[in-house]
Amino acid sequence: IKKLLYNGYINAPDGKKMSKSKGNGIDPLEVIESGYGADTLRTYEMFIGAFELSAAWSMEGVKGCRRFLERVWKLQDMLIDGENYRPEMETKIHQTIKKVSNDFESLKFNTAIAAMMALVNEFYKANSVTKGEYATLILLLNPVAPHMTEELWEMYFGNGRVYQQEWPAYDEAKTVESTVEIAVQINGKVKATLKVGLDEDEASVKEKAHAIPVIEDLTVGKNIVKEIYVKGRILNI
Repeated sequence: IKKLLYNGYINAPDGKKMSKSKGNGIDPLEVIESGYGADTLRTYEMFIGAFELSAAWSMEGVKGCRRFLERVWKLQDMLIDGENYRPEMETKIHQTIKKVSNDFESLKFNTAIAAMMALVNEFYKANSVTKGEYATLILLLNPVAPHMTEELWEMYFGNGRVYQQEWPAYDEAKTVESTVEIAVQINGKVKATLKVGLDEDEASVKEKAHAIPVIEDLTVGKNIVKEIYVKGRILNI
């Protein structure tokens, strides 16, 4: 099926159409040579908005994309041994591979980059990233920031160029969350949250909820009339 897609305009920072007569155009070479580099420019142009919509140029947006790429680069400081995905990261990584793959195919570059940003945030929360996890991130990011990712690949993996590698594959079963965060209420007011398994039985959920210090403090020695558990959503005491 052939399909024609119209891309939106990149307008001047004031929202007006760029033109030579108005002198409000942006010279890409000036952005590159001012220290931001070609990868930052590419990333921002792909992240600026939906492919078919117009958007105004923003140097703050350029700076934000530069910070994102710097965070990817600095993940080297958190690199640990391991060729596989850690259990606590597995679902997020498979979700990201699926999201990025599908979004690239449909030219939704901005949301693909947003998904990679979210994955990088998870690595920073864990304060670590395995070599296998880093390799997947580099492969996904390569179409967006080829210069930086090629350099990282050569430094840590070295088997050919990034564009010669096989694209990461995701397992559909592993894109589904196995846990969910529920609210724990007392008399209808949320007092805590709790992560539980999607298939976890009600008795186990209640036991875990009562073990939360704030819930224990508010319920110990009290006459509990009723506990209502809505599976995967809420426990009201």
